[in-house]
Amino acid sequence: MKIALVLAALFSGALMASGPAQARGCLKGALVGGIAGHYMGHHGFLGAAAGCLIGRHEAQKADQHRYQDRPYGQGHRG
Repeated sequence: MKIALVLAALFSGALMASGPAQARGCLKGALVGGIAGHYMGHHGFLGAAAGCLIGRHEAQKADQHRYQDRPYGQGHRG
């Protein structure tokens, strides 16, 4: 029990110390990954973390494709 509390404290401290997060893709991936992880052996937290990473990666990939499809000079993000 002490280990779980220490890990929770470290995790929450790391979240507070980090900058603003880009949640696009992460929330949906975390939801799906958490549910899948829960049903695949009660590893919901690990599934949510992996789902968040995968969802964020896929969102960045989609943004990159969307940005490349625009004509030159339009849709520049600064």
